Amino acid sequence: MSASIPTTPMFLEGTGGLRFFRAQERDFATLNLMLIAAVLVMQILSRIEQGKPTTSHILVLSVGLFAQTAQLFWLANEGPELSPAKRRFLPFWIIGLNSALALTLSSLEIGGDTAYYALMLLPILESAFRLTLAWTAAVVALADLICFTGAYGLKFDEYLEASASTIVFTVMGVLVWLLVDGLRKGEAGFISNLKELERARERLLAEEKLAAVGRLARALAHEIRNPVAMISSSLATALRADQLESERQTMFDIAAKEAIRLERLTTDFLLYARPRVAQLAPNQFADTLNYVAAVARAHAANVGVEIETAVDNDLVGDFDASQIQQALLNLVLNAIDACRRGQTVRLAAELNDRGTVRIDVTDPAGQIAAASVERIFEPLFTTKPGGSGLGLAIARNIARAHGGDIWLRINEPNLVCFSIELPLRNSTQPTNETLS
Repeated sequence: MSASIPTTPMFLEGTGGLRFFRAQERDFATLNLMLIAAVLVMQILSRIEQGKPTTSHILVLSVGLFAQTAQLFWLANEGPELSPAKRRFLPFWIIGLNSALALTLSSLEIGGDTAYYALMLLPILESAFRLTLAWTAAVVALADLICFTGAYGLKFDEYLEASASTIVFTVMGVLVWLLVDGLRKGEAGFISNLKELERARERLLAEEKLAAVGRLARALAHEIRNPVAMISSSLATALRADQLESERQTMFDIAAKEAIRLERLTTDFLLYARPRVAQLAPNQFADTLNYVAAVARAHAANVGVEIETAVDNDLVGDFDASQIQQALLNLVLNAIDACRRGQTVRLAAELNDRGTVRIDVTDPAGQIAAASVERIFEPLFTTKPGGSGLGLAIARNIARAHGGDIWLRINEPNLVCFSIELPLRNSTQPTNETLS
């Protein structure tokens, strides 16, 4: 976050932060350099044409030009941070430099028709932009004094011209100060509103998190209640004295299956709620995809579904192999369960133009209903009998922890494709990488 400029009794905070302050001061310095250079060129041309002013005038302006060039060079090469003292000093550089130049030159030219008061344009603008109204008025008064110094000893008309210049300086200084002050107050109001919006956003996020936790807790309680109720009723039935041994064994089998389902549900929930650290290391995508296919092939054979893989053996990336295997296995098992006998689940990986690797799990089972598409990544949402509803949520956490993501890329009547996109090279240190 950019540091703001400190406010003192004579120094007002400008619009924007430190970066804008530096840019604005560079603009002022550049304009002042151009102003001094223009006056110097006019004086050189005047000396060539009319033999005046004297060399001392040109020398004074040359020194001023050099001093302003040095300040601009310093601004361009100063480090990213400016101390408060330097920030307070910068506006007074142009004010002091130009005032000294204008006073010196006007004093050398007393009784002559000069226009050195033009050098006070930038100091007035700088003071109106950076300083309080009292300091702006003081700079305007100094500019007015320089106007009359240049007209000293001349005709009455020259005094009238100097008076007109002082009116212009006064109006310009006050008007610019009022405009900038209005912008400054508007910015303060905008920042206040922005902070209030940020606080409101944080409150809404906190409330949404609480609501999400509540929904998750209700869903989890519902999922746990069913197997617990089945275990309780099965055991109660099995323990009845008049129960036949075969029926009692059937009740015990039901209780055991429900206990296994309850254990799987709690294990999946712990994986979702407290994921382990991802250990990033160079791995071949071919090894990972082939391993997932081999693990899932037995389940696929039981339902008459084929699994095929397509991946370049030389494709290597930084990822946690075991976690990506877990995410892909969840997708592949879902695809197998959705397929009919004789269909094929395809597992493929390829490098794309963005420098990331996309892994596709494709099946021809059919289109996912629109109502389900909106919720498929919600924890504990499932349309599969016996499913925990956490497989896709866990897979998404794993993908995002690797700097990637997972999404339903294709959803057509005869083609469904889930894709995981991962960075080919992950700059995150393995010791710091966690699942979100």
